[in-house]
Amino acid sequence: MFEEYFSYVMTEHRGKAIGVALGLLASVLFISFGFWRTLFIALCILVGYQVGKKIDQQVDLELWIKGLFKK
Repeated sequence: MFEEYFSYVMTEHRGKAIGVALGLLASVLFISFGFWRTLFIALCILVGYQVGKKIDQQVDLELWIKGLFKK
């Protein structure tokens, strides 16, 4: 029963379900750690995502990082 409902929600309402889960996670982090620590966690997640994305795209990370800090 639960598996069918979960499957339905994830196929028909995927964006809403993910949004609710992320909102719940953000609220727990804000209450537990405070605004600035939660913001730092989000920044670390974003940097990790970007690095992982570049690895998946087989981009030379050394050149990519040098390009970030180039004037």
